[in-house]
Amino acid sequence: MSGTNPTPGGFGPPSQPPQQPAPGYGYPQSGTPSYGYPAAPGQQGTPPAPYPQSGGYGMPAQPSNGMGTAGLVLGIIGVVCSLTFFLWFFGVILGILGIIFGAVGRSKANRGEATNKGAATAGLVCGIVATVILPLLGLLLFASLMGAAS
Repeated sequence: MSGTNPTPGGFGPPSQPPQQPAPGYGYPQSGTPSYGYPAAPGQQGTPPAPYPQSGGYGMPAQPSNGMGTAGLVLGIIGVVCSLTFFLWFFGVILGILGIIFGAVGRSKANRGEATNKGAATAGLVCGIVATVILPLLGLLLFASLMGAAS
């Protein structure tokens, strides 16, 4: 065999003494301190304490626009159903739901929890139209037709 000194397992290159890590981040140096770390008097080469954490800044809350959007959709569907003669009952129910969801969505927008105040207001108005105005006009039309027939 050759005159090299094998590792304890008998495989690989000959063992060498461990080397000191290169000076850099986290390793103390002799002489001048590394960048950004001024040396404290009498303690050359030790890193300073970490910076304190900033307090209480997090991600802003996402706006919850679901109530206003639901009020708008239900109000529009309620108006369409109220315009048809045989679906007016569903139009009234959907109009009531449009009023409720529109009012809740509008109050959320006033508190700053939602960003769709216009859609919530439109849902509220469409719900009122579907619940009150269109059935009232239908009733007046029916009454005038019955009065003209006699």
